Formats: sequence, C-alpha cells, structure tokens
Amino acid sequence: MQIDTGTDELLCDIEDRVATVTLNKPEKRNALGDVLTPALREILPMLEADSRVGCVMITGAGKAFCSGGDVSGMGSGSTAPLKTADERVAELTRKQESLTLRLYELAKPTIAALPGAAAGAGLSIALACDLRLAARDAFIITAFVNIGLSGDYGSSWFLNRLVGQSKAKELMFRSERVTAEECQRLGLVNRVFDPETFRLDAQAYAAQIANGPATALRLMKKNLNRGALQGLRESLAMEAQHQVDCAQSEEAGEAIRAFMEKRKPEFTFG
Repeated sequence: MQIDTGTDELLCDIEDRVATVTLNKPEKRNALGDVLTPALREILPMLEADSRVGCVMITGAGKAFCSGGDVSGMGSGSTAPLKTADERVAELTRKQESLTLRLYELAKPTIAALPGAAAGAGLSIALACDLRLAARDAFIITAFVNIGLSGDYGSSWFLNRLVGQSKAKELMFRSERVTAEECQRLGLVNRVFDPETFRLDAQAYAAQIANGPATALRLMKKNLNRGALQGLRESLAMEAQHQVDCAQSEEAGEAIRAFMEKRKPEFTFG
C-alpha cells in the first residue's frame, strides 16, 4: 500500500504492518535537502498515528542510506534574508527536534536499514532509530570533520550512549569508514545481511517486530528510553505502571492464551 508523501524524493509503503520510508535521491546518495527532509519530518507523525503501522523502517534507494546534508549547496550564495546567529541556532534546534528527536521518541519501534553508506546527518538519522540493519558492504562515517563542522542531529548524544565516550570521540575526530561487521561488533548495527537479499531480509526482520503486541512494544520502548536517563527507583515505578497497563490489555490476554495453547498469538490491530 503506497502512502503519498507529496514528493518523489521520499517514498512510503506499508506491507505486513511495516511502513518502509525510502529516501529517494540515489543520484545524490539520498542527501538531505529542502524537499526530502521536510517530507520526512511530516511523514513520521502520520505513521505514528496510523493503526496499520506496527513498525517504521527508514532506508535509502540505490546503494546508499543517506550521505547527510547536500554539501553541494553549502557555502553557496543565497537570496534569503540574512539571519542572526541566534536565529540560525533556534532554527536548527527546531529542525533537529522535529526529525531525530521525533524519531527517537516515536511511539512505535523504528529501524534504519542501511543498503550502503550512512554519513553525517544521515548517520544521525540511523542512530536515532531503535535498531539498525546493514548490508554486508555498507559502512558508516561521521564525516563532519571533513567539512569543518562539529556535528548535529544528535550524533554526539547517540554515539556516546551506543559505543562509549572514548570510541565516540575517535569516530568523530578521525572520521574513518567503519564497515558493517565492525559496526555490529561495536553495537552500532544489530544485524548484517548479504547485499543480494538485504531488502527482503530487512523486511522480514521488521515484520516480526511490527506484528508483535503494539501496547507492550510502545511501553517497552518508553521504559528503555527513559531508563537510560533516570535512576533505578524511577524506572521501577515506571515499569510497574506500564506492566499493570499491559496486563489489562486485550493483547496480553491473547498472548497468554496463545502461550498456554502453544500457538502463535493473533492480535487485533485497529
């Protein structure tokens, strides 16, 4: 089922409860821009509210995930009114919060499927997802230092938490390519698949999650996200509330019946 995104630069379809969002500028390695990026921001809350969607998977057309910002447009002349530094900071903050923060807090599991390179802000988008899959010949690179920038869209926050501060600094300072296998060893990537079957494997992986109990998955994600930032006592109280909420749901009742009857649960979504 195709979803209209308003532009050919961003494609979206729903299959087996997986909403696959495809960055579709293969000629520019799916670089972010003034058309693609706003469309990506707008599709996220739509998919979050869509009961047909159990999981959101972001990927790229062709042989790249996303090369980050379109460098060819940086530093060029512009006829737009000049903005103060404070205005530019406020604008970038809003853009970041409506993309990677929104993605991180989305009330459904999110997956980045990397058929190839993820660089700069494109890497930040991948890191903002709950899980990452990569083709065996894919790689990541922070890339910011290569164009004299310090990094944005949450790159420092996500890397610190995923690989630790020392490794995060090395990845940022040296901007070396990191292979898919090394990413998996570091914990940046969850699974590595063969390039020939990557998209089919990614779809199957996502569908297994998408067809799980929606309420439990939503609250599980909230537990994990907040648990990384708060004390044990607060997490115990939060888990208790969410566990009781889940136990009262129809999904839990069906899951328990299926477990006892040694069958696969049949959840009703809607």
